[in-house]
Amino acid sequence: MEGSEVRKLAALEDEHWWYRERRHLLAQAVKDMTPGLALDIGAAGGGNTRVLRDLGWNAIPLEYGQPGAQVAAERGLSVIRADATRLPFADQSLDLVVAFDVLEHLADDEGCVQEVMRVLRPHGRFLVAVPCDPKLWSEHDVAVDHLRRYTRETLTALLERPGFELRSMTSWNVLLRPVVALRRKKSTGSDLEDLNPIVNFGLRTIITAERYLPVGSLPGVTLIADLRRV
Repeated sequence: MEGSEVRKLAALEDEHWWYRERRHLLAQAVKDMTPGLALDIGAAGGGNTRVLRDLGWNAIPLEYGQPGAQVAAERGLSVIRADATRLPFADQSLDLVVAFDVLEHLADDEGCVQEVMRVLRPHGRFLVAVPCDPKLWSEHDVAVDHLRRYTRETLTALLERPGFELRSMTSWNVLLRPVVALRRKKSTGSDLEDLNPIVNFGLRTIITAERYLPVGSLPGVTLIADLRRV
């Protein structure tokens, strides 16, 4: 992702409805785990890293590019620069790996999954979030350097391999999918932008409602997967 897009993301993530709810989902996913050593791949502004640290984890942010690493460092994070397909960690040394909106940027997404399996301890967890549905492909994807959008079938094929148990795969951003689909048809670039506070509050209210509705199996904008190394 270009440096300008990384900085947009970092500027928005504290208050933007999308990033706020995603941090909630991360916190919910790990609430029953005993904190240990965690890796946040593609940390950028460090929102997810901070969630984990607030919950007691020893969370390490990792960034490949200089722009993302610089943003993380400016926010006081001791960031590691490394390739997600060559993680600088020993075999079976991590308790948790988070890769939210990372795999779609990688030419070798399978190599990343293999590396995560290598560094996770037995019973360690791997949390993944990716953009889904190729029908939603737009100039936004081009602007933020996506290489693909996944389907349930393609993401399952990528993640299900000997050694991993796929505990769950759910759709997210289901209620707002029609709005996103309409906007993406008219998109001429990245959707990363500051929002009117009233609009932001309204969208946050809608996305929060998904916590209480049985919509996880319906088409959405994002797929979230929870895996365990067995």
